[in-house]
Amino acid sequence: MEFHLKRVAEYIRRADTEELLDRVTIYRAGMEPAALDLMEGELDRRGLSPADIRAHDAQRRATAIFLPDGTALRCSFCDRPAIQQARGWHKLRLRAPFTSRSFNIALPLFPRLFAYCAIHLESPSPPLHTPDENPSNTEDQ
Repeated sequence: MEFHLKRVAEYIRRADTEELLDRVTIYRAGMEPAALDLMEGELDRRGLSPADIRAHDAQRRATAIFLPDGTALRCSFCDRPAIQQARGWHKLRLRAPFTSRSFNIALPLFPRLFAYCAIHLESPSPPLHTPDENPSNTEDQ
């Protein structure tokens, strides 16, 4: 995989502070050293101290689920760290918006394990979940 430092630098300048904090803390093991240097520099430019970064790291480590490689498990619906896992159905969505009779069907294909961040655990987004799914029920692996 080719590493494009200019593209990474542009992305870092536009990135949300929370995302940069997550990348330099709980996702650190999977990051390129050059990208980490750029992110730490950007956080410094935004006025965050090393103590702020350590506090964010401690808060995330208290709730996040970690993989064997040391990185945090990502939410199935965004890039935030997952705090809970639950079984659900992987669904195929069928929509027909251009017909006289519109329909929206979600066909369950197979069961799978979903990972939820704090935001998606509290309020699942309607396009990703149907009312019959309950993300708060968990099963241990």
